[in-house]
Amino acid sequence: MITNSLQTQVVPGPDASNASLKKAAQKLEAAFLAEMLKSAGLGESRDAFGGGAGEDQFSSFLVQAQAEKMVEAGGIGLAEALFHSLKERSNGT
Repeated sequence: MITNSLQTQVVPGPDASNASLKKAAQKLEAAFLAEMLKSAGLGESRDAFGGGAGEDQFSSFLVQAQAEKMVEAGGIGLAEALFHSLKERSNGT
């Protein structure tokens, strides 16, 4: 039995590479926005209507979801700037 020890490696095309760069830039912008929202006090319980320990534990998920929705709606332009910078770096220019 003859087996081929060389495995073919699939190299992603430019469209797949650009899509992965854009996704990474959007994830970074969402993380940045989530931290900004946390610093602004979003997700903190209000004294009069606090939800207790459960609210404290799940507020970070709410802040992250809101940050992701902000990025989907266009964000603050950070993802676009990062994408172009990463694209230039990957092209070697």
